[in-house]
Amino acid sequence: MEKKVEVSMLCDLYGKLLTEKQFEFINDYYNNDLGLSEIAENNNITRQAVRDIIKKGERKLFEYEEKLLFMKKMLTQEQKIQEALSELTKIEKDTTDKQIVSILNSIKKELSYLV
Repeated sequence: MEKKVEVSMLCDLYGKLLTEKQFEFINDYYNNDLGLSEIAENNNITRQAVRDIIKKGERKLFEYEEKLLFMKKMLTQEQKIQEALSELTKIEKDTTDKQIVSILNSIKKELSYLV
């Protein structure tokens, strides 16, 4: 997975555990697509200070994920749901019983809300 996407997802999961500045800078850098210079200028600090705060925040995010594994569990769950949806679609195509098709559609609809 691309680092930018990974950090953004980790920030969504664990961002509230960071300091206010770490969260703000990481969010600006990864989600709002601001550069280090722009963040530095907006906060009246050096570009290097912004970089240091972001790097420290990133390390914290990866430490939280290493210990808690929420993102890994979430991605695994999404993959299993996608596989289940795929299997349900196969069954739906092969069956002619309207009641079974209706039940399968209902299950697919509920599973789709989870991904």
